Amino acid sequence: MTRLLGFDYGLNKIGVAVGQTLTRSASPLTILRARHGKPDWPSLAALIEEWQPEAFVVGLPFNMDDSEVDWSPRVHRFGRQLEGRFRRPVHLVDERLTTIEARRLLREGHAGNARSPVGVDALAAALILETWLSEQDAV
Repeated sequence: MTRLLGFDYGLNKIGVAVGQTLTRSASPLTILRARHGKPDWPSLAALIEEWQPEAFVVGLPFNMDDSEVDWSPRVHRFGRQLEGRFRRPVHLVDERLTTIEARRLLREGHAGNARSPVGVDALAAALILETWLSEQDAV
């Protein structure tokens, strides 16, 4: 079994989820604050120490025309920094529509509620991680 951490990177907040390859499932974990796109590295390091993931999955935002969004270079940089700081592989996955799906799930009561402490960003991170896990079946 491989444990992974998934991330929904944003300039102000970073949703975090934990998942594993045995069940190919993920659960929302928390939301970390970011300042102007700079992650809270000490809090992130504490999560990595606690969960001991073997790899990271980071959502990469795309436009509907399959082009990357204008702030995608920041997501690539976050991925490179994760890999460099924590010496674990980083996998990027298309995160298109995950935040919309997370909001829908919360609104319909399928994943807590809109006031849940987990929040939209952590649920989006779980969806991103599950997307990557499901793609591993196809390989």
